[in-house]
Amino acid sequence: MAQLLITGGAGFIGSHTCLVLLEAGHRLVVLDDFSNSSPEALQRVLELAGLPPGDPRLHTITGDIRSSDDLERAFQAAAQPMDAVVHFAGLKAVGESVQDPLRYWDVNLAGSRCLLAALQRHGCRALVFSSSATLYGLPDQVPIAETAPVQPINPYGHTKAAVEQLLADLAASEPGWRIARLRYFNPVGAHPSGRIGEDPLGPPNNLFPFISQVAVGRRPELQVFGNDWPTTDGSGVRDYIHVMDLAEGHRAALDTLLAEPPQLLTLNLGSGEGHSVLELVQAFEAASGRPVPYRVVARRPGDAACTVADPQLAHQRLGWRTRRTLAEICRDGWAWQQANPEGYGKG
Repeated sequence: MAQLLITGGAGFIGSHTCLVLLEAGHRLVVLDDFSNSSPEALQRVLELAGLPPGDPRLHTITGDIRSSDDLERAFQAAAQPMDAVVHFAGLKAVGESVQDPLRYWDVNLAGSRCLLAALQRHGCRALVFSSSATLYGLPDQVPIAETAPVQPINPYGHTKAAVEQLLADLAASEPGWRIARLRYFNPVGAHPSGRIGEDPLGPPNNLFPFISQVAVGRRPELQVFGNDWPTTDGSGVRDYIHVMDLAEGHRAALDTLLAEPPQLLTLNLGSGEGHSVLELVQAFEAASGRPVPYRVVARRPGDAACTVADPQLAHQRLGWRTRRTLAEICRDGWAWQQANPEGYGKG
């Protein structure tokens, strides 16, 4: 059993990972500013883990990773010294990052710097970082291995690449660091109970929640950006990973870091399979029994035709691979959307 700090633990990926870590017997302190998440998510995590409200195994601190005082409160809230940190906190919308790059660099990079300084102060040397396949930009070849060039094409991707570089510099500066940089592809789906899932504030920035909101009647139609890509059906192809598979990948990375000698580990978390936008629409229609009307519009600048992970290294190093299918992704995502048509606010 480890004592863990989870930054951004109330978010989509964070909440599912908190559940998996609680079920593995760990004690958690969650630091979240709830700017794009809900405290209700953590209440439901406790419920799903079979723990009573207020159970000390999940302690929540409302705060900002850019605040040394908030980080200090989080470290002091732990029942024992922190064994490791799982770092999800950050901003993640590509379009928004183009419009407001200063905010993205401040939260994602400066926030990470503050967090790492707190780890140093408290003698904690283990970190799992939530990175992104976005930093591969327009890939030179597919599937994409970890050795592919890091060539982000938007401010969000640049901030992720910068934090990865900061972590590499830190690991090289002193012995003892155990760091995993997890580059994941397209996290989708929800917990099969339908109790926790993705609840974006405002219009979704990602395809999957947009599809589910169209199916449930919150939005009139889906926009498909281009049908002339060099793919089977002309729509873009992506590697979709069930959020529960992703959460289990974080647990496996954490177990590996704590069991092995200090190291800097860089891994893709993806399925290694590509599905087109129109395939995803059809799969969601089959799972929900609802139509998902869509309209083809112009391609977006910066989009790639096909982005698929080479996940072999994660399997070799962690013994982890995705287990859930596209049909299960859609089934579980629909269970969440149907039970919570307005997200956590009115679910």
